Amino acid sequence: MRDLLVVSIVLAVLPFVFRHTWVGVMLWTWLSVMNPHKLAFGFATELPLAAAAAGTVLISLLTTRDKLRMAWSPPVGVLFAFVIWICLTTAFAFDPAGSWVQLNKILKIQLMTGIALMALHERKHIELFLWVNVLSVGFFGFKGGIFTILTGGSQRVWGPPGGFFEDNNACAVALIMVVPLMNYLRTVSTHPKVRFGLLVLMLLCAIAALGTQSRGGLLAISAMGLVLWYRADRKMLGGLMILAVATALLVFMPDSWERRMATIQTYEQDESSMGRLEAWQTAINVANHRPTGAGFAMYDWATGGMYAQPGVTVIRAAHSIYFSVLGEHGYIGLSLFVLIWVLTLRVAGQLRKQTRNRPEVLWVYQLAGMCQVALVGYLVGGTFLSLAYFDLPYNILVVLVVTQRWLRESGSQAAGVFGSASSSLSVETQQALK
Repeated sequence: MRDLLVVSIVLAVLPFVFRHTWVGVMLWTWLSVMNPHKLAFGFATELPLAAAAAGTVLISLLTTRDKLRMAWSPPVGVLFAFVIWICLTTAFAFDPAGSWVQLNKILKIQLMTGIALMALHERKHIELFLWVNVLSVGFFGFKGGIFTILTGGSQRVWGPPGGFFEDNNACAVALIMVVPLMNYLRTVSTHPKVRFGLLVLMLLCAIAALGTQSRGGLLAISAMGLVLWYRADRKMLGGLMILAVATALLVFMPDSWERRMATIQTYEQDESSMGRLEAWQTAINVANHRPTGAGFAMYDWATGGMYAQPGVTVIRAAHSIYFSVLGEHGYIGLSLFVLIWVLTLRVAGQLRKQTRNRPEVLWVYQLAGMCQVALVGYLVGGTFLSLAYFDLPYNILVVLVVTQRWLRESGSQAAGVFGSASSSLSVETQQALK
C-alpha cells in the first residue's frame, strides 16, 4: 500500500513539472529530504524516484512556462566556488574512485540547489518550499515525539533509513532546525487549526529531539533557545516561557537520558567523545600536510595509518561539519564552507534590517529571523555531526537568497509604479498650467 501511494504521488506530479520547474523542485525536495520511498516495504524502495524527479526537472528547464533566473548573491557565489573546489580535491584524493561516490551524491544536491535558486520567485514558492522541508522532517518529529512519550524516553529516536539524518544525532539536529521554520509558518498562517497543529508539531519535534538522546542535539537546542530569548521583545516573559517548557521536557526524560547528557561535562571518560577528538586531530594532521585534503573516502587505515595519532586503534569519521570538511578538502575548503554560512547569516541580517517596522513586508522580517535561528542550531549541533552536505541548511540558504531577490524586485516594481504615477501627474499639471 505504501509503495503504491508513494509511486502514485510521484507519477501524478511529474506531468506538472514539465510546465513549472518549481513544482519539480518541491517534488525533488520531498524525495531527497524525507526519503518516503525508503519507508515502503516493497518495490518502491528500489525505484530511482529521486533520479526520475531530477531528470524531469532538467527537461523542464527547456519546457517550463515560468521565468528562470539565477538569484545571484555572495553566499551563492561562494557556494559555487566550494563545489568547484571539492571537485578538484576529489581528483587529488587518496582514493578518487571511493571519493567520487560521495561527490556524485553532493553534486546532485547542489545542482538542484542551483535550479531552486533559479525557479523560486514568488512568496508562494518560498512558503511552499518551506512547507515541504518542514513536513518532510516534521513527519519523523511527529512519530518520534509520540514514540518518546509512549516509551517514557527510554529508547532512542532515529531518522529516515538511507537519509542524511538517519543517525540519532543527525536526526536531533534536523528536528531542531525545522522548529523555528514551523514557528514562522505558524505566525503567518491565517487558519487557527493550522496554527494549533504546527504548535503541537513543534512540541513533538522538541520531544523527539530529546528522545534521540543526542548530546549535540541538546547543545543545539540550548543555543537556539538563547537566540530566541535574545530576539524576544519582552525578554523576562520570553525567558520564563522558554525555561518553563525546557523544565517540563527535561523532567519527563528518564534517568538514563540525564546520565548520558551528564557525560558532556566528563567527556575525557567517554569513549565516543575521545574518539571524536582523535578524529579531529587526524583531520588537522591531514590538512597540515595536504592543501587539498584527503578526499571523501579518507576514513580508513590508508589515511589513518599516516595521519592518526599514535595509539589510535579505531579510525572514525570526524563527526563534525567543520573537521570533516577540513580533513576532506583542506583549509581552503573549510574557509569556503564557513564563509558560505557567514554570508548566509549576513543576508538574513540584512533582510531583517531592511524590513524592520515595515508592516507590508513583516513576513520577510519574521522569516529571516527564524532562518537565522535554524542555522544557529545547525552550526552549533553540526560541531559534533557529519552533516556538512545535508540538504536542509542549503535549502534555508535558498529561502533567504530568493527572499532577498523578491524584496529587491518588489521594491523596484513599487518604485516603478510610483515613478509612473509621478510622471503622469507632472504632465497633467503642465497641461493645466498651459
